[in-house]
Order: sequence, then C-alpha cells, then structure tokens
Amino acid sequence: MILLVSSFPSNSFYSFLIFNFVIIIACLIPISVATADVTGKPRVIDGDTIEIAGTRIRLNGIDAPEENQTCLDEVGLRWQCGKASTFTLLNLIGNHWVTCKGKKRDRYRRLIAICYLGPFNLNALLVLKGSALAYRKYSTAYIAEEIEAKSKKVGLWRGRFVPPWEWRRGKRLVSKKN
Repeated sequence: MILLVSSFPSNSFYSFLIFNFVIIIACLIPISVATADVTGKPRVIDGDTIEIAGTRIRLNGIDAPEENQTCLDEVGLRWQCGKASTFTLLNLIGNHWVTCKGKKRDRYRRLIAICYLGPFNLNALLVLKGSALAYRKYSTAYIAEEIEAKSKKVGLWRGRFVPPWEWRRGKRLVSKKN
C-alpha cells in the first residue's frame, strides 16, 4: 500500500482514493457474480426446475421424476408420476413469490439453488411429499425428509418406481397390469 501512495503526487489524494476504490470493487465482482439470490413469481418447468425472471433454477439436492416418467401405485397400476411431481410443485407455489439462493450453475447453465416459499424450504417440501427424492449424488440435505415420506408411503413411495437418475439412463419398470 505504501508503494501505491508513493506513486501518486501528494496533491492527488482523490485520485489515490478513486484508484483504491476501483481495485476494491474489482476484487469484489467475482464474489457477487458467484452468488445469486433470485426472487419472483416462478414458472414451473418440471418437478425440480423453475424459472424466475429469465433465470432457470434447478432445485438443489433433489431429483424429481421426469415429465414422461411413469410409476406403479400400491396395486400395480401405472400412473404419471412425472406429471404429478410437476403438479405438486405448481400447487405448492400457487400464486406466491419464491426466493432462491444459489452459488453454482450446472452444465445446462441453470442456477443450483435452495428455494423458499416464505420461510419454507421448497426443496424439502417436495421430498417430504414424496414428489422428489434426495439426490445423494450431490447432497445429503434431504435424506431425513425422504425417510419420512417413505415411512408414510406418500407420493412415489406408495408403490414402485425407478429413481429419476436411473430412468434417464434407460431403466424402466415392468408391470403385470396397465
């Protein structure tokens, strides 16, 4: 810092302040770009993705069935669990605003975030309702909610299903009933 002071003429103290202010701001820019809080009325894309003001957001730590994914209910009948997961998210949000907090983006450039509906963690609510699974590959945050949903046999847990990450790789359920 002494070198910076000595490089400025004594009558340019304001130039010195401006120069240091610019340096400080330049150092802070990467921090502010890396973190993101997005608030607004979301558009639901699927059971674990929303969009707010043009920002696509992937709900962190959870994985919901894909839009066309089907599951089997308690008696073995096929049902549209992917669409049901999307509808659960739509119903939870309703007309409310959502706040999402994240720091990273995935390979599709979606913000990876925890989203809140008022004081409630939306990611946790989806797992608790059995509409999404704890995505252990990326997080252990929602395992307790998944255990509770499984014990209550709600949502996906009322029958049989292929975890979404396996379904995307081509694994499918075989049922005796249609």
